[in-house]
Amino acid sequence: MATTVEVLAEAFQEAGTPFIVGHPGGESVELMDAARKRGMRFILMKQEVAGAMLAATWGDITGAPGVCLSTRGPGAANMVNGIACAMLDRSPLIALTDQYSPGTYVSGLRQVIDQQALYRPVTKWQSVIGAATVRQQLRRAMRVATAPAPGPVQFDIPQSETTKDAKALPVETPLLPDLLPVQPDRDALKRPLEMIARAKRPILIAGLGVFWDRASAEFVRFAERLGAPVLTTSKCKGMIPEDHPLRAGCIIGGIIERDMVNQADLIICVGLDAVELQPKPWPYSQPVIAISNVQGLDALVPASPEVVGNLKALLGAFSSFAPEGSGWGEKAAALFRKQVSAALDVPAKGLSPQRAVEVARAIMPRDTIATCDAGASRLLVVQKWQSYAPREFLTSNGLGSMGYAIPGALGARLAHPERPIIAFTGDGGFMMAVAELQTAVREKLPAIMLVFDDEEIGLIRVKQEIKQIQRYGVGIGGLDWEKLAAGFGADGTTVHTENQLSDALGAALKSGRTTVIGAKIDPSGYVAQFNALREL
Repeated sequence: MATTVEVLAEAFQEAGTPFIVGHPGGESVELMDAARKRGMRFILMKQEVAGAMLAATWGDITGAPGVCLSTRGPGAANMVNGIACAMLDRSPLIALTDQYSPGTYVSGLRQVIDQQALYRPVTKWQSVIGAATVRQQLRRAMRVATAPAPGPVQFDIPQSETTKDAKALPVETPLLPDLLPVQPDRDALKRPLEMIARAKRPILIAGLGVFWDRASAEFVRFAERLGAPVLTTSKCKGMIPEDHPLRAGCIIGGIIERDMVNQADLIICVGLDAVELQPKPWPYSQPVIAISNVQGLDALVPASPEVVGNLKALLGAFSSFAPEGSGWGEKAAALFRKQVSAALDVPAKGLSPQRAVEVARAIMPRDTIATCDAGASRLLVVQKWQSYAPREFLTSNGLGSMGYAIPGALGARLAHPERPIIAFTGDGGFMMAVAELQTAVREKLPAIMLVFDDEEIGLIRVKQEIKQIQRYGVGIGGLDWEKLAAGFGADGTTVHTENQLSDALGAALKSGRTTVIGAKIDPSGYVAQFNALREL
């Protein structure tokens, strides 16, 4: 009979995740050994939060829940930000935390915190693993983690349960359900189809739900049927190829997109999750149709009707039944792209962050996977970098956490061993995850780390300037990128010009090694760019 940890390892492998990532404790060693015996990989991280972000990124890309673990007490507390990232960025994840055996837990104080209570606000479900119930717990966990909206599940694993024989189920249900979407008919969609038929200038706003049902191709066909311009949320870059003539750009809750949206006479939100939007009232008065995986409970978007179901099936039906549109979308999208580019192309002394992104896009291959950190530079990367397929642009938007880009790049490397990977990060975000450079080198997970080196926490400095507050408390100071990278066994260089950046990227691609490129940028244009694109 299999033990508890053997059942856990087998389930993770069966669900499609061939590794566990994190920083273990004493209660984890039996699980690690069970994974080793099954040919699974254990990736030792230097920070638990980075391990959770890596595992969440794997979940985003593959749909299989990533698996991360920590020791009890300090490790569990440190992992919280990574779990919160999975919760608000809708990533399927299973988080494992060591725990004392029940007798020790109730009688001791050292390293004892209520980990279930700690994780309750940032997970979809929590439980304490037991040998008698582990098989059923795993089935529930897999389904909860992957059901729309996806998110994290947390298990405490008491030492007393790890090597006990796991009780068999009388009849085993599948680990994950075999879902068969029902194809809707024309009569069921009569009301939204009539609204679409009356519209002369519909616009599409796409969100994460399209990815959950793997419906990107159907979404593009629907957009082409309507001839409607497309705005996506920032995590959905690449849902429609960004050289497609109907692709307008990313919705960021700013003033710049309002001119185009206000020209529309119908807004169609597809798979839009309110966590992707700025926390402010909906600014548009036009009628809204929502096509969604799950009913919106927040009532942030005033949609009527809201069509709920599997998006692959729904979008396929809408593409078949909806009349062809007026074709206003290509012109409107092209004008919007031009307006955004003009707003961002402010003068600079030396290398500007926007040109750094454009140079990177020109050098990196078309199929590059990009990760992006939070911070002042994120706004530019979101608008200037182009992605051409789903899940080729990875960022934390719902939580907006700094320190994401490097572990995100390692997760992307695990999912795509042969694809080029580039991580865009500010110097502040880079320093939050710098130890994982060693992980990238040791675990042979190479990526290019392009660091926007402005020697400050740029976004906070921008807000200080806008509020006419003196610059204070945001300086980082210069770093020697070559020496820093060398200390971790990686390559490193500092660039000041576009030509130097181009050469450095080319060399990094050729070497195939983890490379840190510190780009000395002029951040003086940030305030003008933020004022042009977003209300602050």
